[in-house]
Amino acid sequence: MKLINNDCIAAMKEMPDNSVDSIVTDPPYELGFMGKSWDASGIAFNVEVWREALRVLKPGGHLIAFSGSRTYHRMAVAIEDAGFQIRDQIMWVYGSGFPKSLDISKAIDKSAGAERNRDLKWVAIASGSGNYGGGAKGGEMAMVADDVAITDSAKQWQGWGTALKPAHEPMVLARKPIVGTVANNVLTYGVGGLNIDGSRVEFQSEVDKASATPQGKVTVNNVGNMPDVEDGGRKELARPDNSAGRFPANFIHDGSDEVVALFPDTKSQKSNRGVGFNGSEVFGDGNPDFDTVRGFDDSGSAARFFYCAKTSKRDRNEGLDGFEAVREHDGRAEGKKGGSNPRNRSNTLKVNHHPTVKPTSLMQYLVKLITPPNGTVLDPFMGSGSTGKACAYEGFNFIGIEQSAEYVEIARARIDFAMKESE
Repeated sequence: MKLINNDCIAAMKEMPDNSVDSIVTDPPYELGFMGKSWDASGIAFNVEVWREALRVLKPGGHLIAFSGSRTYHRMAVAIEDAGFQIRDQIMWVYGSGFPKSLDISKAIDKSAGAERNRDLKWVAIASGSGNYGGGAKGGEMAMVADDVAITDSAKQWQGWGTALKPAHEPMVLARKPIVGTVANNVLTYGVGGLNIDGSRVEFQSEVDKASATPQGKVTVNNVGNMPDVEDGGRKELARPDNSAGRFPANFIHDGSDEVVALFPDTKSQKSNRGVGFNGSEVFGDGNPDFDTVRGFDDSGSAARFFYCAKTSKRDRNEGLDGFEAVREHDGRAEGKKGGSNPRNRSNTLKVNHHPTVKPTSLMQYLVKLITPPNGTVLDPFMGSGSTGKACAYEGFNFIGIEQSAEYVEIARARIDFAMKESE
């Protein structure tokens, strides 16, 4: 475990070519989050950062980098311009995002100098509405501000805002170009593939397993493909062994009711699906009477995807005994709305006060997906060390780069905790 307190470009320039097996990182989203200067520097869009990352990564090595839904495209373009091949986009979807939308009606009243009535009153409120008293079940009562529009213009724009509720974070999955074939590359450099079996999603039950396991035989017509076979001989195809779990997808969810509801459970049903032989390579374009897979339709449950909730308080603070809890200002003046106000839930006292801590289990899944056994993972934007903590649990070597000395010490303590716990 090597932690470097330095600018990421300068630190990577000191590293030798082709020296790391994978890169898993959470760069700034360039949103100016909580007034942080480092989240508005443009570093994630800087091609030089990713060019250095490409240089130190072994040929065929993979990169996974988080971003925000509004700024992903610029980071992905910078990564591609540096020489990476964009292979996929992974989505982490969750239901716990908090809307940060400007109420246009309120803004109109405020600009007109119209002071709204902020007295609290009891109203019926639905669960998860986001209002004061949120969490009350449908039909229950909660205390909310009266807050009725005053001016005619404000009344016309009642219910209008400026942003959607955030519910996903995209990750770019990219690869350094391989040398020769994939087979040659993996044998030469030890990287170039994804650890499919090691990242399979565990079945939740025998029913879940059955729904993902087609029944019966799979055969193809050999005529035309194997000219030595007479009388239209048929060949049985071996099935992939999925006993270890479902094939990993480019979708990760947090198990929240809102997300799981998008994938309602469906009863398993028998189905016939053409496999696309008999002269056609198009799936479903085969002979419906012969070239079929007879089995169960895929389950509609969200259990088919990797599950990872947002970072828990325990995960965030493990190993930080003795560290002082602090409240970091978000760029707004002392005493103003937000700022040091303890009611600002993003600015409460925290031991690990890094604002964008990723869950260790999520980072474990990602490093395992793209890193060979005993490989070395690089994180150029280490933050409070979640990637390093994941590497400690999974048995990978780790190089973390972070420009904030304060965050480096937090990362060191968190990683030390994981290393001791995994002994």
